[in-house]
Amino acid sequence: MLKKLEKSSITFALLSIIFLVFLLLTSLIEVSLAELNHNLNSSFISLLGWSILEDIRFFLTWMLPAYLIYLLLSLLSPKFARGLYIVVFILFYLIQFSLLFYFNTTLVMLGSDLFGYSIQEITQTLGASDSLGWEKILIFSIVLVFLSFLLVRFSPKPKMKWQLSVLLPVLSLLFLLFGSSESLNASELSSDFERNLVKNKSEHFYNSAYSYFNPDIYEVDIYAESYLGDLSAEYASIESFEYVDEGSYPFLRKELNRDVLSPFLETKDEAPNIVIIVVEGLGRAFTNEGAYLGNFTPFLDSLSTKSLYWPNFLSNGGRTFAVLPSLLGSLPFAKNGFMEMGDNMPDQLSLLNLLGQNGYETSFYHGGKSGFDNMGVYLKKNNADRIIDEDDFPKAYKKIPSKLNGFSWGYGDKELYRNYLEKKQSASGNSPQLDVLLTISTHDPFFTDDPERYDRLFEERLTKLGFDEAKKQEYRNYKKQYATILYADEALKNFMNSWKELDDYDNTIFLITGDHRIPEIPMASKIDRYHVPLILYSPLLKRTAEFRSVSSHFDVAPSLISFLKTNYNLQIPTVNSFLGQGLDTTRSFHNFHKIPLMQTKTDLRDFVMGEYHLNGEDLYRLTPDMAEESVTDEAKKEELLYAFDQFKRKNAEIINGKRMIPDSITQK
Repeated sequence: MLKKLEKSSITFALLSIIFLVFLLLTSLIEVSLAELNHNLNSSFISLLGWSILEDIRFFLTWMLPAYLIYLLLSLLSPKFARGLYIVVFILFYLIQFSLLFYFNTTLVMLGSDLFGYSIQEITQTLGASDSLGWEKILIFSIVLVFLSFLLVRFSPKPKMKWQLSVLLPVLSLLFLLFGSSESLNASELSSDFERNLVKNKSEHFYNSAYSYFNPDIYEVDIYAESYLGDLSAEYASIESFEYVDEGSYPFLRKELNRDVLSPFLETKDEAPNIVIIVVEGLGRAFTNEGAYLGNFTPFLDSLSTKSLYWPNFLSNGGRTFAVLPSLLGSLPFAKNGFMEMGDNMPDQLSLLNLLGQNGYETSFYHGGKSGFDNMGVYLKKNNADRIIDEDDFPKAYKKIPSKLNGFSWGYGDKELYRNYLEKKQSASGNSPQLDVLLTISTHDPFFTDDPERYDRLFEERLTKLGFDEAKKQEYRNYKKQYATILYADEALKNFMNSWKELDDYDNTIFLITGDHRIPEIPMASKIDRYHVPLILYSPLLKRTAEFRSVSSHFDVAPSLISFLKTNYNLQIPTVNSFLGQGLDTTRSFHNFHKIPLMQTKTDLRDFVMGEYHLNGEDLYRLTPDMAEESVTDEAKKEELLYAFDQFKRKNAEIINGKRMIPDSITQK
C-alpha cells in the first residue's frame, strides 16, 4: 500500500505541475490579449506579475484538498484517480478559457449572474457577443493540443522521487496555515478593469456560484458588536421615512409629499405628457461636459444646458434587469431582480398604474424582445396600455445588422423612435400620455446601419476633443462602442427635433437617462458602472439648473408623482412602498440618500450612503466628480454595513413572500 501511495503521489505531483504551467500560461494569454485589445496604464510585466501571484495563491489554496482526495481515490483504483484528474483538468481549462475570453470581450467577470438568466436569454446574449470568436477558438485549440501532448507524454510513466512529490501538498498546507487566502492587494493598479484583469476568473466564478447556492440569511443581530443603533448625526437626515407596518409590509411607509419640481416647471390646464427615454449603456463616463473619457454626446450635452441636469446620478443596477422596476416603481431587487419573480411579483405601486388610474394612457416601446428579463410580465402587472416590442414593428423597418450567425438584438434607436412617432401621430384621443422607451443600439455587438459614416464621425470627434495620435490609437480599440454612442446621440437629436412638430410638444416633459454604463469600455472605478446622467427637458421649464447632488433611479417616480399631485390633483394613496425619497435639487455635491445597487441579477454587494460607497468589504469615498478613493475607516464601514443589512433584511422578506402594499390599496 505504501508503494501504491508513493506512486500516486508522484503521478499527482507531475499532473499538478502541468496544471500549474497551464495556469500560468492562461495568465500570459489573458494579459497579452488585454495588451492587444485594450488600453492599459500599468506595464505588461506588472500585470502579468500580479496575475501570476493570484494564480499561485489559487493553486496553493486547492492543492492540499485535491491531493487528499486523489490519494483516497487511488487506494480504490490508481487508474480511475488519474483518469478523473485528467478529466477535471481538461474541464477546468475549458471553463477557464471561456471565462477568460468572456472577460476580454465584455470586460465583466462572469459569476453567479449566469444563473439569473434562462437558457433562452443566455443563448440570446451569447448570440450577440463576440466573446467566442474564431481567433479565440483557435487559441484554445492550440493550447488544448499542447495540453494533451504533455498529459500523454509525461503522466503515464512518472519519474520523480516520492519525497519531492509531497512538496506541493506541504507547501499548500503551509500556505493555508500561514499565508493569506484573501485576494492579493492589487490596489496600486490604476483602474477597476486592471484589478479585475489580474484576478483568476475560475476562482471568481466558483466562489460566486458557491455564494449564490449558499446565500446569506439577512438578519440584523442587535446584540452584535457591529450594531450601532441609530445612525450617527452625520446621517440623521438621510432617511425620513415613517414606516406603517414593517412586520407585514417591510417597505410600506407614509407619503413624503416632497415636491421639488414645481419651482422649475410651468403648469397648464391639461396634465403634461411624460416621455421617459432609457438609453442602453449611457454612462456618464463619456456623456456630456466633464466626462472623464471625453464628451461623445454633443447633442445631449447641449440639451443638458437647457434642462434640469443631474450629472452625479446613479442607476440602481449594473444590467438592464433593474431599470424598469427602479425607475418606474422605486422597487427593491428581490432575489434576482424584481422582474425575475415573474407572475409571483407582489402587487406594487408605480408610475404606470398610478398615472393610468388618473387618466393617463401608458405605453412601453422597445426595439428588442419585451420577454427578456420578464419586462413584459412587469409591464402587464402594472397595467400598461400598450407594449410595443420587436414583434410589433412593420415589415418596412430594418433591424440592426446581424452577425454572421444571423443574430440581431432587434431594431436600432432610429427605427424605434420612428415607429414611436408614427404610432403617436396616428393615435387619437386627448388623454395625457406616459411613454417609456428603451433602446438597444449601444449594446454588444455595437452595430449601426451605416458603419462607415459613424466611423468617420468617431474620427472627427477624436480630433475635436484634441487627442494626439497616441491617444487616438487607444480610443480606436473601442471604435465600435464610441461609434454607436455617437449614433445614439444623433438618433436622440433627430427624435427631439421631430417631436417639436407634434401638437402636444409644448406640454411634454422628457426624461433621459441610462440603464447602466457600457461595460465594454474599461471602467475606472466600482461606481463607474452605475454612474449615468439624468436630464429633464421640457418646453414647460421656467429655468434651467445643474444639480451636483447624488440621486438615483429610485427617486424619479416619487418626484414625478409629487409634482403631478401638487399641480394636477393626482389621486394617489397616502402610503406607498417606494425606496426613493425623491430627486435632490441641491446645487452642490452631497448625498442624503441610502442607495442599494445590484450589479448583476445575483450580485447585491454595493451600497451608497452619504459620500461613501461600500463594495463588498471595501470602502470608498466619492469625490465631487464621482470618482472614488479607497479609504480605511472601520467605524464608517460598520455604519454602512449595518444600513445595508437593514435593506437586505427587508429585501429578503419580499423574497420570502411578504407584500409591498396591502390589498386595500390595490382594490381602490
